[in-house]
Amino acid sequence: MIPRRARISCAGIAFALCLQHLVSAIEVPLDLPQPPTITKQSIKDYIVDPRDNIFIECEAKGNPVPTFSWTRNGKFFNVAKDPKVSMRRRSGTLVIDFHSGGRPEDYEGEYQCFARNDFGTALSSKIHLQVSKSPLWPKEKVDVIEVDEGAPLSLQCNPPPGLPEPVIFWMSSSMEPIPQDKRVSQGHKGDLYFSNVLAQDALTDYSCNARFHFTHTIQQKNPYTLKVKTKKSHNETSLGNSPAMYRARGITETTPSFMYPYGTSSSQMVLRGMDLLLECIASGVPAPDIMWYKKGGELPPGKTKMENFNKALRISNVSEEDSGEYSCLASNKMGSIRHTISVRVKAAPYWLDQPENLILAPGEDGRLVCRANGNPKPTIQWLVNGEPIESSPPNPSREVAGDTIVFRDTQIGSSAVYQCNASNEHGYLLANAFVSVLDVPPRILAPRNQLIRVIENNRTRLDCPFFGSPIPTLRWFKNGQGNTLDGGNYKAHENGSLEMFMARKEDQGIYTCVATNILGKAEAQVRLEVKDPTRIVRGPEDQVVKRGKILQLPCRVKHDPTLRVLVTWLKDNAPLYLGTRMKKEEEGLTIFGVTERDQGDYTCVASTELDKDAAKAYLTVLERPDQPRDLELSDLAERSVRLTWIPGDDKNSPITDYVVQFEEDRMQPGVWHDHSRYPGSVNSALLSLSPYVNYQFRVIAVNDVGSSVPSLPSERYQTNGARPEINPTGVQGAGTQKNNMEITWTPLNATQAYGPNLRYIVRWRRRDPRGSWHNETVRSARHVVWNTPIYVPYEIKVQAENDFGRAPEPDTYIGYSGEDYPKAAPTDVRIRVLNSTAIALTWTRVHLDTIQGQLKEYRAYFWRDSSLLKNLWVSKKRQFVSFPGDRNRGTVSRLFPYSNYKLEMVVTNGRGDGPRSETKEFPTPEGVPSSPRYLRIRQPNLEIINLEWDHPEHPNGIITGYTLRYQPFNGTRTGRTVVENLSPNQTKFTVQRSDPISRYRFVLRARTQVGEGEPLTEESPALLDEAYTKNQVDIATQGWFIGLMCAIALLVLILLIVCFIKRSRGGKYPVRDNKDEHLNPEDKNVEDGSFDYSDEDNKPLPNSQTSLDGTIKQQESDDSLVDYGEGGEGQFNEDGSFIGQYTVKKDKEETEGNESSEATSPVNAIYSLA
Repeated sequence: MIPRRARISCAGIAFALCLQHLVSAIEVPLDLPQPPTITKQSIKDYIVDPRDNIFIECEAKGNPVPTFSWTRNGKFFNVAKDPKVSMRRRSGTLVIDFHSGGRPEDYEGEYQCFARNDFGTALSSKIHLQVSKSPLWPKEKVDVIEVDEGAPLSLQCNPPPGLPEPVIFWMSSSMEPIPQDKRVSQGHKGDLYFSNVLAQDALTDYSCNARFHFTHTIQQKNPYTLKVKTKKSHNETSLGNSPAMYRARGITETTPSFMYPYGTSSSQMVLRGMDLLLECIASGVPAPDIMWYKKGGELPPGKTKMENFNKALRISNVSEEDSGEYSCLASNKMGSIRHTISVRVKAAPYWLDQPENLILAPGEDGRLVCRANGNPKPTIQWLVNGEPIESSPPNPSREVAGDTIVFRDTQIGSSAVYQCNASNEHGYLLANAFVSVLDVPPRILAPRNQLIRVIENNRTRLDCPFFGSPIPTLRWFKNGQGNTLDGGNYKAHENGSLEMFMARKEDQGIYTCVATNILGKAEAQVRLEVKDPTRIVRGPEDQVVKRGKILQLPCRVKHDPTLRVLVTWLKDNAPLYLGTRMKKEEEGLTIFGVTERDQGDYTCVASTELDKDAAKAYLTVLERPDQPRDLELSDLAERSVRLTWIPGDDKNSPITDYVVQFEEDRMQPGVWHDHSRYPGSVNSALLSLSPYVNYQFRVIAVNDVGSSVPSLPSERYQTNGARPEINPTGVQGAGTQKNNMEITWTPLNATQAYGPNLRYIVRWRRRDPRGSWHNETVRSARHVVWNTPIYVPYEIKVQAENDFGRAPEPDTYIGYSGEDYPKAAPTDVRIRVLNSTAIALTWTRVHLDTIQGQLKEYRAYFWRDSSLLKNLWVSKKRQFVSFPGDRNRGTVSRLFPYSNYKLEMVVTNGRGDGPRSETKEFPTPEGVPSSPRYLRIRQPNLEIINLEWDHPEHPNGIITGYTLRYQPFNGTRTGRTVVENLSPNQTKFTVQRSDPISRYRFVLRARTQVGEGEPLTEESPALLDEAYTKNQVDIATQGWFIGLMCAIALLVLILLIVCFIKRSRGGKYPVRDNKDEHLNPEDKNVEDGSFDYSDEDNKPLPNSQTSLDGTIKQQESDDSLVDYGEGGEGQFNEDGSFIGQYTVKKDKEETEGNESSEATSPVNAIYSLA
């Protein structure tokens, strides 16, 4: 889906806000002499809270700073004489303080503020001060109102007069709102109208309430009580307010008539700019509908609103065009009636041309214009410095011509403030405008060297406020060019601003504004930078996600690199709180474990200081549905009931199924079982029931997300009992011992028992037509028959029974008594060797009479008795292979080559194994060996590579030698493969490098007479470059390294002393000779790198012996660790030599704690790091 976007430019907003100032009058700087100007004043109709102090605002500016005075009701108001009244410092605002007492009503009246300085007097509007009032409701006795059902009724409110008018609403005396509709409604004056009264209207009383704004108090009128006289009882019918209800209650249907306004016509006057409210309330049975029309045209479009169930028509911001005749039509099924309202629109004065301040230089001409309109036409009155212009001193340079004052050849000293008052019977307007005569050279009022930044293709303006008298002319230039900027993409305004309709990259530069008059000139520069817009190139999209999932909302932004961008997220147009489940990333928002409250609108907002872009998407969260509610049982029958429920909220994923579950309180109380399943489109189901069950139901709703919480359970429903209709299933008979038979079955559940005291009649006999039946009645699901012959068939029946009777005749099942061990073993067992790991078997099967049970299989038990290699310990763990009972041949595989095996065969039934056959012995031929245990690679220098390996773990024969293949490689390039055939006792080899850079790949295999065994492949590590090697060699010459080596030598010496001490007690401690020379391979001890310190030279340790490959093998032991393996062979290398850094690990147990002696010299230790 396409994300919803909203791109907003901050520059554009600022431009729109400031556009109104482009044509505003030029302001006089406050450091120049000027008459007063009113800057702040209270509203004309000023209502105050009597509990607070009174503040009447009046502030003004001017040079010199103005002084202030007030009039009250047209007379001078002496602030100094009243201790409660004060005037704020450097302001004309009056403060009337009642903290020490006093009545606010004493200060009501009409106030006017005067601001004076040496150049004139400015006036505020006349401020009518009133104190808010919330009078109590007059006490009155309200009698019970009797009215016939169907008659109209109006209840008068007549609230006490408040200031401002209170808000009216109707409630009962128990503070319950009165429901309103087209029959019962409140008029705009507060009265409550009944188009027709019904008996139900007497169920409550009616009290008019008035809420007053300032005091926040509610005044309540004594309630009205109705007594409705009816022709029929109220509960004879329940047809609501339909026409049938009126007929059923004997109410006469009547044509409409108007309750307000009265008659067929009326008139109404409204002032321009106010809201017009027209109201028509009619009576009738049934309650009539109201329609509105305007004579000669449509209702005013865009500002018309129907209110109060179409009984009121509101037209906002009325203008002269809204005058005319409006009619309301009240109609019901009995007829219609029309009322016409003639609307006249009058107008208080409003400005056409409001006078503005006039700044003139000596000898200049000018004019003040004051034009206003209204209905009736307002009169214009001029004042100067607060006095009527007629009574002011004559001024030869001034001429008054109606709504215009013309000034000619003005001179310094002619400054004054002029007031224009436009008034008619509906109100007045007062405007101040001063005339200031100054002689001032041009000046620029803006800061110097402004920087304006704007987004490309946006409108902008460059401000250059200026002043001078005479008013200077102002021109704009770009980058010092001589052409004036005005026209095309530019528009120069009178106040000095340069408007640019569309800023482009080429519009960047330095702009200069120059103001000039006859007294001189002034200039200022503005630098404009045009920036790339901020854009969301990939925004979030509408998504539907399941609860608990991880959601990603992308927001990838492109912006001007010189502006800092800030990405924020909104949810439902409010700032998003991230918390612990949400993570804001560079290109989006991730929500972990989405929940229901995450649903809503998500907006990504990318903003800079100049503009912003937004992209919106809606997230819909799918959840498990709410539980169904209000379960109800109906249509109660012997074997069925109807269950109805109200579906819960589907949580944005349609409900696909309803699962009805039941619980019964006899056999499994508290355990719920599935009863049936229904489509998600239904909310009612007819349920099939079983006899003698005390049912309770609940419903689970299912949608694509999952299942709802179960509903609250329904009421219980008990069905009557009956005899069982089915018998137990799964009847079986089998022996647990050789002289019994256990009969078992699947018992009936609660919905199958059908009655109390459920029990089972068990019958059995040997499978013989002449046999007699035995029977037993039990309540459990098991019965054991004892003293049975071995493994004979029985016929079995199990029948259900309760207090209402028995189930139908049951089916017959076949069971068997217990088995005993087989009495005979397979004979004529023959073995044929197939290969080094497998043999073929044949045997003669036993006679069926000797099995004493059900034949399951034949088993061949075998174990490895010894290896054909001398002194090689083997595991004698017994293993077996199974063969089907109808077979007399098979294969045994996965044997160890070159070994002696023993084998026995048995026959097996359900009780166990029979006797074993004669033990057969057989050898396995040689096979190929396993791979060598490990292959270790050491590189003592750049010329040679030393290899060392160990014999295979499983020789599988006599080792005849080793085959070593190796080749150099460098990346993807490989060299020639070299093959070396090595002797069986050789475990070391040295390779001469062909170059110092290449690595080598080695493949090592052991051989027997059968062939080569499994390969072991390793690669030499990569060497460091020559420079690094030199650096390492240089380290050996450093003082700290020499000291370290000395410390190591000292530790070695201490170890040697300890070894000699141990030697005196006997024992073997392998020590490798620290020499970089080849060892004699013929010397086994030297080859191992060990020396024997025992009492006799060249003797193995007790309980040890030497194997064919020259290693020392442990003697067989009952508690050997090999027994814990799967019949593997165990070899324990007792060589104590240390393995080097670059030994390649094949067997973890072989490599731990071993380290090569080649790394004992300092230089070789460094090489070994490679």
